[in-house]
Amino acid sequence: MSSVSAANEPKTPTASSPQEPQLRGNLGTAHLLFTVLAFNAPLAIVVGFLPVVIGYGNGLGAPMAFVAAGAIIALFAAGFTAMARHLPNPGGFYAYITAGLGRVAGLGSSFVALLGYYFMVIGSYAYGGLVLESLVHDTYHGPDIKWWVWGLFLLAIVGTLGYLKLDLSAKILSALLVCEIVVVLVYDACVVFQGGASGLGTSSFTPHAIFSGSIGIALLYGITCFGGFEATTIFRDEVRNPDRTIPRATYLVIGLVTVLYAGGAWVMIQAVGTDKVVAAAATDPTGSFISSLETYSGRVTVDIVTVLLNTSIFAALLSGHNITSRYMYNLSADRILHRSLSRVHGRHGSPHRASLTMTVLSLLGLAPFVALGTDPSKLYAVLVGIFGYALIVLLLVTGIAVPIYLRRNRVAGANPWNSVIAPVLALAGLAVSVVLATQNFNLLISGSQTLANTMFAVVYGTFAAGVVLALVYRKTKPEVYARIGRQ
Repeated sequence: MSSVSAANEPKTPTASSPQEPQLRGNLGTAHLLFTVLAFNAPLAIVVGFLPVVIGYGNGLGAPMAFVAAGAIIALFAAGFTAMARHLPNPGGFYAYITAGLGRVAGLGSSFVALLGYYFMVIGSYAYGGLVLESLVHDTYHGPDIKWWVWGLFLLAIVGTLGYLKLDLSAKILSALLVCEIVVVLVYDACVVFQGGASGLGTSSFTPHAIFSGSIGIALLYGITCFGGFEATTIFRDEVRNPDRTIPRATYLVIGLVTVLYAGGAWVMIQAVGTDKVVAAAATDPTGSFISSLETYSGRVTVDIVTVLLNTSIFAALLSGHNITSRYMYNLSADRILHRSLSRVHGRHGSPHRASLTMTVLSLLGLAPFVALGTDPSKLYAVLVGIFGYALIVLLLVTGIAVPIYLRRNRVAGANPWNSVIAPVLALAGLAVSVVLATQNFNLLISGSQTLANTMFAVVYGTFAAGVVLALVYRKTKPEVYARIGRQ
């Protein structure tokens, strides 16, 4: 990816300048933590994704794949949070890449981030509608209503909450996330207290298990499970004391995700049995987890999980909608998108125009797939796979930008650990992940190589479009070009 040095480019007003619109909120560490963690949909990942890592990744060593992924993300966060204290810009990847690598690379990357989050939201509406249809019709024997009708129902609720003050969404997401985490911990406790299928063991932590199967695929899936953690910086203008709250929330998200998924994978292995779990997870990933859940926690817990799986997807949708709306808001504040999208609601302090636009775009994005009769589960797999690939590429590019910025600007608080050692170690892991993601993209999207190549063209074509637009602005609209990333 091309870059232009930002060292000699003119500085422009930050998002907090008096003449600029500014979002408002009052989130503390806990609410910010749950708002970002909600995007991760912990219960949905535990039920449907951990078994996939066990069955198709490195088998019994799956817990350590999540530990390794968490370590890479934590190393990345060392420089990321140091930069967050010095760069008061709520632009996420967009702002950080621009500050480190220049406006051309920054705008191209912002388009990729917007594309990735948008696809994630569209896919989640499809999957959320499908799961809600199953809950109403199959579980509770209610009316047989098509998935897309339920998708529209979810869109209406998410669109309404996204329009309002972020604090309200944060409170709802916090309540839902607590329920998700509690039910996962109850399952973990039941398995541990009952000793699993044949006693608790530590075979998952032996070198033989860790490097068995496909460690590369396991690591790739593991890093994808951390999606959205960088959104702690996107909500900067809506939190109390961001210089303290953002680093705390970032590390808490990384720590909780690592513990939940590494611990959850180990517990499932103990629950099903080390001699059976890999085959069971590969044959029926979700079914194998639900079966072990009923065995150790009872039918009532299964019924609760069935309902909470729906709220988990809803929480991810609401969080994803809010993140994407704020990317649009930041691009509008920089005059890349129409300036009306950076209007701030007088009472709610929310990016209400950007949120409404995201709601309309979500509706338009779903429409062709409904018209074509697309299988929502396959649609979800493809779109979420694109998000995962975009995330890993953006992490790598940001990982290059952060140490460059910290060293060039001699940022206070930057030391050899967070400006050189940790970023270099993170870059090594992320570089391997990008190679693996590129080689195995068809697995990420559960599709053919032809489809994978098409999606590569979409992702890199989107980056190229941002690069070309930045170059055009540099030549024809230097005042707009100078605003990119608002350093």
